[in-house]
Amino acid sequence: MRRRDGLLGAIVVSSLAILWPAPVRAHLIETGLGPVYDGITHFALTAEDLMPALALAVLAGLRGRDHARRVIFVMPLAWLLAAIAAAWTSVAMPGFLAFAPLLAVGVLVAADLPLPLAVTTAIAAAVGAFLGYGNGDAMAQAGPGLRGVAGSVGALFVTTTLGAAAATAWQSGWLRIAWRVAGSWVAASGLLLLGWSLRR
Repeated sequence: MRRRDGLLGAIVVSSLAILWPAPVRAHLIETGLGPVYDGITHFALTAEDLMPALALAVLAGLRGRDHARRVIFVMPLAWLLAAIAAAWTSVAMPGFLAFAPLLAVGVLVAADLPLPLAVTTAIAAAVGAFLGYGNGDAMAQAGPGLRGVAGSVGALFVTTTLGAAAATAWQSGWLRIAWRVAGSWVAASGLLLLGWSLRR
């Protein structure tokens, strides 16, 4: 009888511990590993930052090595400058505009248009500045500050370099179609975010 009561008590306590609500956050900012790792983690877990960066890397890779090399340096630099500006000004960017980079870059990847190098560079600068401003504002409000921005920029550089290298190397035959399909999914994610912002 005592065993049964003990087992029942253990089940009740375990169930309460499992079902007890814990606070959750939509975007992880603080990992406990330091501000640089907080910035890396925030970039890796924020789809609105990660997906357009990867899509832009794929767009540049599909255009060739010169485009890829330009994007992997221009985008992080624009991101860094915009993030510093956001940290100093403390003016938040409207949240409903998060769909714009996803939609724009996704459509460009899906369309696979032959873009001049200057246009690819301008797109990289614009997307980097747009996303970097929002990231800098998030880092300033959450606490990691400019060291968190440095982590985000480092993660962005690695991500765009790997994405552009993969798209440059693997684009023959059906692989190019696969990259374009991935771009259409990024654009669809942008449309989904637009729909959510209009519903609010």
